[in-house]
Amino acid sequence: MPSLLSAASALPLHRYPQRQITEAFTELMVGDGARFDRGDDERNRLRRAITRTHAATTVESRHLTLALPDYDKLDDFGACNDAFLREAPPLAAAAISTALQQAGLTADDVDLVVSATVTGVAAPSLDARLVPLLGLRPDVKRMPLVGLGCVAGAAGVARVADYLTGHPDEVAVFVAVELCSLTLQRDDTSMANVVASGLFGDGAAAVVMAGDGRREAAAAPHLGIRGSVSHLWPDTERVMGWDVGATGMRVVLSPSVPDLVADELRPVVDAFLARHGLRVGDVERWVAHPGGPKVLTALEQALDITPTDTAVTWSSLRDVGNLSSASVLHVLEQTLAASPPGGGAPAVMVAMGPGFCAELVLIEW
Repeated sequence: MPSLLSAASALPLHRYPQRQITEAFTELMVGDGARFDRGDDERNRLRRAITRTHAATTVESRHLTLALPDYDKLDDFGACNDAFLREAPPLAAAAISTALQQAGLTADDVDLVVSATVTGVAAPSLDARLVPLLGLRPDVKRMPLVGLGCVAGAAGVARVADYLTGHPDEVAVFVAVELCSLTLQRDDTSMANVVASGLFGDGAAAVVMAGDGRREAAAAPHLGIRGSVSHLWPDTERVMGWDVGATGMRVVLSPSVPDLVADELRPVVDAFLARHGLRVGDVERWVAHPGGPKVLTALEQALDITPTDTAVTWSSLRDVGNLSSASVLHVLEQTLAASPPGGGAPAVMVAMGPGFCAELVLIEW
């Protein structure tokens, strides 16, 4: 089976406590200089709503790609995307470099590079920009994954494993990079935007994977990728995603997400595990995407697991926020650090995203 050799994240240098981010983003959205044409009473109500909502995310700190004062200079979509093109490639390259070093491999060993992002637009795509930054071979194969959002971390691992099943003598790198702070909409006072402004952080994470014929060349212990499954729920296009307009990306985030997870996820997980002769109780580690406190609680209820089972996910949410596609890989990195692979125990990586959809990956620890 394909192997996962290493996982590493890279976070921007600008790290702030949640309270400081709340104050700065509130000023951008409803302060005296904001594009806000409502009265003082409505302005004060929104201030209180932002403060209350940010506190409820349980996020204590986040890394941002820009220093807080610089967000006031991002006055249109072009400026935000220019910042993405400047900041995202080196952050992604840093994550890949660390992951390759951990695996005992070099850029010259990489046969395929897969990239995922949903917070910026790039053509040439992000993976092409990584070739000169990392010194990848000019014949390296590239595959950009676009539009998957939070689910892309797990989906990327699954798709790379599918590829390596057919190319067992190759090494692949998958990197997810999201600069969510660049998508803040200053004139959007919807609850979805308020929640997003308090929940999402910036960061990148990468994994190095190998086919059966190459895994022994790596220095690190490896995880086996036993299988994966994708599931798309019908008529859920407006549950999560983006509306793209003149001012950039306006988040679509329905309050129904926790209920959908609580009601619909368990049958998908049960069917997937059953195909591998397993049940939920057999899973020893859950590598779960930190969608937010309500979503994570709903996942625990659906799977009949406890916050102890998802402790690493809660810790990731607290320390860096939701990194969209990079988050589940950050959780994987932290899980590996706390519990190195060995013993053949089953683990499941789970993430959800726009569609509304879920991706599950069965890992042999």
